[in-house]
Formats: sequence, structure tokens, C-alpha cells
Amino acid sequence: MEENKMSKIKDILEWILCIVIALVIAILFRYYIGTPTIVKQPSMYPTLKEDQRLWLNRWARTTKKLPEKGDIITFEAPSTTTLSLSEKEENVIARYENEPKSIWGKFSYYVLEMHKMSYIKRVIGLPGDHIIIQDGKVYVNNVQIEESYLQSGVVTDNGNGYCTDLVVPENTVFVMGDNRNHSTDSRSFGCIPLERIESKVWIRIWPLNLFGKIDK
Repeated sequence: MEENKMSKIKDILEWILCIVIALVIAILFRYYIGTPTIVKQPSMYPTLKEDQRLWLNRWARTTKKLPEKGDIITFEAPSTTTLSLSEKEENVIARYENEPKSIWGKFSYYVLEMHKMSYIKRVIGLPGDHIIIQDGKVYVNNVQIEESYLQSGVVTDNGNGYCTDLVVPENTVFVMGDNRNHSTDSRSFGCIPLERIESKVWIRIWPLNLFGKIDK
């Protein structure tokens, strides 16, 4: 009788161990390899539309590799969405000032991503690039860039921000949404540090008729 009881306890413990291992593997995969997400804002219209399902590639974060120009990325939302002129003159890097302090807080926020907000935008400039937004157009290193992904007639204004004439700092990127008039982006909050970039948007998985890799 005692032997049967011990056998049942052993079986339960083995199941608990298997569940724990499966959860750890799932968390590690989600953090380091990839994860699904849902588009919740219109800032990347018409490239991405609200309620579309995407698969995010997080391998670049694992290898600490900067994205390329034209890549669509996700990143942690800055704590300050609009830099003042004095802040811009001092530093054009986005501010992150609301970080959790405790170990559990950091784990739940950064790994489990509880209560964490992320943005989806397109990379326009890389470190060393001189970005100028003028007369409704975007210039990178004094060359107007072609933006076939924008809707016809869309112009790029200052986005209610001051970051429209700057050199992208080291290990940061300048990003904007394709829906320029409805996007809070680097024009307002500055350049995104590499360590805040979470993933590259890789595949659209829903709706099924649009399934496939998302090109630049």
C-alpha cells in the first residue's frame, strides 16, 4: 500500500517536472527565438493593419545585431513620448525612466512582458546617418529616400516633435510609422537604443490570404 502511494507521488512529481521544463523552454523560446503578436494600432498602415497577426523574429536581439534600413521592428515604448527642444539639444536618444527595480519586477516586465507596451515601426536611419525631414520629405545623408510603402499623397511632417534634423547616435536607430500622420515615433521621442529593440517583424500569419514574409 505504501509502495503504491510512493509510486503515485513519484508520478505526480515527474509530471510537475515535465510541466516546469516545458514552461521554461517556452519562455526561453519566446524571449530568444520568436513569438506571435497582434497589431493594435494604425501607425504602420497600409503595410500593417489593426488585428493582423504577425510572427516576430527575436534572434537579432539574442545576437545583439542592429536591424537594417527598411526593417519593421518592435521595441519597448519610451517612457517619454515627446522630447522638449532642450532635451533634444542635449540628447536625441529616447528616454526610458520607468524601469522596474525588483528582480521579480524585471523578470515579469522584460521576460514575461507583463504590463509592457511595445511599438511597431520601420527603421529609417542607422548610426551615423544624418536625418532631415523637410518640406514633407525624408532625407538620409542629404539624399531623399524612396518610400513606396507609403500611401499616395502622404507627406512627412515634424510629427509634433523636434527630432527632424539630427545625426543618429551610435547603437541606436531612427524609426517612423508608415502612417506618418498617425504615428508617434522618433520624430517625437528620439532614436531607439539597440538594447530596447525586441524583434524584427518577419511573417504575417493572419489573415490567411495575406500569409507570408513581410518585405521591406
